[in-house]
Amino acid sequence: MDNVLIQAFGVTVTPWKLVGYVGVILFAGRWFVQLIASRRQGRPVMPALFWYMSICGSLLLLTYFIFGRNDSVGVLSNLFPFTVALYNLYLHRKHQSEQAPKGAT
Repeated sequence: MDNVLIQAFGVTVTPWKLVGYVGVILFAGRWFVQLIASRRQGRPVMPALFWYMSICGSLLLLTYFIFGRNDSVGVLSNLFPFTVALYNLYLHRKHQSEQAPKGAT
């Protein structure tokens, strides 16, 4: 996983870095999802996709920092958002099931 895939402009890309890059893209991209959803509703909202992207991005970044970099600072900085996103997704789904009409599948 440490083989160099691309090296250009002083940047070296390895498979581990690709894992990290995808994690960063998901983690940062979730804010665009939130922005678009809020704009459509005309008020601040946090769609479920925001939490899914948070969880996936955090998992990829945790994987990168645990196995690719062995960096405890990176692990700690992504572990907390991961647990918060899991909890918020749980609350989101719980709220949706409470709001569903009785007898609906």
